Amino acid sequence: MTTEQVGYQLVALCNAGKAMEAITTLYSPNIVSVEATAMPDGSREMKGFDAVKGKSEWWMANHDVHSAKAEGPMVSDSRFCVRFIYDITNKPSGKRMVMDELAVYQVSDGKIVREEFFCGA
Repeated sequence: MTTEQVGYQLVALCNAGKAMEAITTLYSPNIVSVEATAMPDGSREMKGFDAVKGKSEWWMANHDVHSAKAEGPMVSDSRFCVRFIYDITNKPSGKRMVMDELAVYQVSDGKIVREEFFCGA
Protein backbone atom coordinates (compact mmCIF):
# COMPACT_ATOMS: atom_id res chain seq x y z
CA MET A 1 0.00 0.00 0.00
CA THR A 2 1.09 3.56 -0.63
CA THR A 3 1.38 6.11 2.18
CA GLU A 4 -1.86 7.71 0.96
CA GLN A 5 -3.68 4.36 0.95
CA VAL A 6 -2.47 3.56 4.46
CA GLY A 7 -3.65 6.99 5.64
CA TYR A 8 -7.11 6.65 4.12
CA GLN A 9 -7.46 3.13 5.51
CA LEU A 10 -6.48 4.32 9.00
CA VAL A 11 -9.02 7.17 8.91
CA ALA A 12 -11.77 4.89 7.58
CA LEU A 13 -11.18 2.25 10.25
CA CYS A 14 -11.02 4.83 13.06
CA ASN A 15 -14.24 6.50 11.89
CA ALA A 16 -15.90 3.07 11.80
CA GLY A 17 -14.95 2.47 15.44
CA LYS A 18 -12.29 -0.09 14.48
CA ALA A 19 -9.13 1.50 15.87
CA MET A 20 -7.78 -1.85 17.10
CA GLU A 21 -8.25 -3.34 13.63
CA ALA A 22 -6.24 -0.41 12.25
CA ILE A 23 -3.42 -1.26 14.64
CA THR A 24 -3.42 -4.98 13.85
CA THR A 25 -3.55 -4.52 10.07
CA LEU A 26 -1.57 -1.33 9.41
CA TYR A 27 1.20 -1.22 12.05
CA SER A 28 4.68 -2.65 11.64
CA PRO A 29 5.96 -5.15 14.23
CA ASN A 30 8.67 -2.54 14.95
CA ILE A 31 6.27 0.40 15.45
CA VAL A 32 7.43 3.32 17.60
CA SER A 33 4.72 5.40 19.26
CA VAL A 34 5.39 8.76 20.92
CA GLU A 35 2.67 10.36 23.04
CA ALA A 36 2.29 14.10 23.63
CA THR A 37 2.63 13.52 27.39
CA ALA A 38 3.96 10.68 29.50
CA MET A 39 1.79 7.63 30.07
CA PRO A 40 0.97 6.52 33.64
CA ASP A 41 4.12 4.35 33.64
CA GLY A 42 6.16 7.51 33.08
CA SER A 43 7.12 6.93 29.45
CA ARG A 44 6.13 8.94 26.36
CA GLU A 45 7.58 6.39 23.96
CA MET A 46 6.57 2.80 23.30
CA LYS A 47 8.48 0.45 20.99
CA GLY A 48 7.18 -2.69 19.35
CA PHE A 49 3.76 -3.92 18.31
CA ASP A 50 2.85 -5.53 21.66
CA ALA A 51 3.72 -2.39 23.65
CA VAL A 52 1.74 -0.12 21.32
CA LYS A 53 -1.23 -2.48 21.22
CA GLY A 54 -1.14 -2.70 25.03
CA LYS A 55 -1.08 1.11 25.32
CA SER A 56 -4.14 1.34 23.09
CA GLU A 57 -5.97 -1.35 25.04
CA TRP A 58 -5.19 0.49 28.29
CA TRP A 59 -6.51 3.76 26.81
CA MET A 60 -9.75 2.14 25.66
CA ALA A 61 -10.26 0.42 29.02
CA ASN A 62 -9.80 3.72 30.89
CA HIS A 63 -12.02 5.97 28.77
CA ASP A 64 -15.67 6.03 27.75
CA VAL A 65 -15.81 7.36 24.20
CA HIS A 66 -18.98 9.36 23.55
CA SER A 67 -17.91 10.35 20.03
CA ALA A 68 -14.81 10.13 17.89
CA LYS A 69 -13.88 11.62 14.56
CA ALA A 70 -10.76 11.27 12.41
CA GLU A 71 -10.05 13.89 9.74
CA GLY A 72 -7.55 13.49 6.92
CA PRO A 73 -5.17 12.16 5.95
CA MET A 74 -2.87 14.94 4.82
CA VAL A 75 -0.01 13.26 2.98
CA SER A 76 3.59 14.27 2.31
CA ASP A 77 5.99 11.72 0.86
CA SER A 78 6.23 8.83 3.36
CA ARG A 79 4.32 10.64 6.13
CA PHE A 80 0.74 11.63 6.77
CA CYS A 81 -1.14 13.35 9.56
CA VAL A 82 -4.63 12.87 10.95
CA ARG A 83 -6.66 15.05 13.29
CA PHE A 84 -8.61 13.20 15.97
CA ILE A 85 -11.42 14.77 17.98
CA TYR A 86 -12.73 12.73 20.90
CA ASP A 87 -15.49 13.42 23.40
CA ILE A 88 -14.43 11.16 26.27
CA THR A 89 -14.85 10.52 29.96
CA ASN A 90 -11.80 9.39 31.89
CA LYS A 91 -13.16 6.46 33.93
CA PRO A 92 -10.84 6.77 36.95
CA SER A 93 -11.52 10.50 37.46
CA GLY A 94 -15.02 10.74 35.98
CA LYS A 95 -13.89 13.87 34.11
CA ARG A 96 -15.49 14.43 30.72
CA MET A 97 -13.48 16.33 28.11
CA VAL A 98 -13.02 16.97 24.42
CA MET A 99 -9.61 15.88 23.22
CA ASP A 100 -8.28 17.46 20.01
CA GLU A 101 -5.17 15.67 18.84
CA LEU A 102 -2.96 15.62 15.75
CA ALA A 103 -1.05 12.46 14.86
CA VAL A 104 1.84 12.24 12.42
CA TYR A 105 2.53 8.81 10.92
CA GLN A 106 5.60 7.49 9.08
CA VAL A 107 5.08 4.66 6.57
CA SER A 108 7.65 2.19 5.25
CA ASP A 109 6.94 -0.84 3.07
CA GLY A 110 3.18 -0.26 3.38
CA LYS A 111 3.14 -0.31 7.20
CA ILE A 112 3.10 2.41 9.86
CA VAL A 113 6.51 2.41 11.54
CA ARG A 114 6.16 5.54 13.68
CA GLU A 115 3.34 7.60 15.14
CA GLU A 116 3.63 10.78 17.16
CA PHE A 117 0.80 12.62 18.88
CA PHE A 118 0.37 16.35 19.51
CA CYS A 119 -2.40 17.75 21.72
CA GLY A 120 -3.89 21.23 21.90
CA ALA A 121 -3.29 23.27 25.00
